[in-house]
Amino acid sequence: MRQRPENEAALTFLSRSSNEGFARTAAACFAAQLDPTLDEINDIKTAVSEAVTNCIVHAYPDALGKILLRLRIYGRDTVEILVKDSGVGIPDVDKAMEPLFTTGNEERSGMGFTIMESFMDRVKVRSAPGKGTAVTMTKRLARRIGGGA
Repeated sequence: MRQRPENEAALTFLSRSSNEGFARTAAACFAAQLDPTLDEINDIKTAVSEAVTNCIVHAYPDALGKILLRLRIYGRDTVEILVKDSGVGIPDVDKAMEPLFTTGNEERSGMGFTIMESFMDRVKVRSAPGKGTAVTMTKRLARRIGGGA
């Protein structure tokens, strides 16, 4: 059985590129209660940025849609971040997670999922064509002696 979160928050916002910075800052502020290192905060911000950018560029290519950012803390050292859309979905998640694969234009690197995986401990992607995509990322933060409240 999965444990209950110690704390959680959820935000919903439109898939505007201006909201990417909002999402990464909100995630960093929420995770700050665990007293992370600057590197850990930067890892979280980068992963959230990639996930939200994927929603903006790929989930809603021709229209605005809603993005859900759900943040949860487990215990005293683990943050779980869900970025979810109701967009076009991904027909082949395994293919989409391959480095350099993109459905975007030539300006896209196709490294979004690879970057998320390199900065987080676990990345799980669920998607269905026409129904949207949910990316759940988990990071366990280093326990620091004398740190935290």
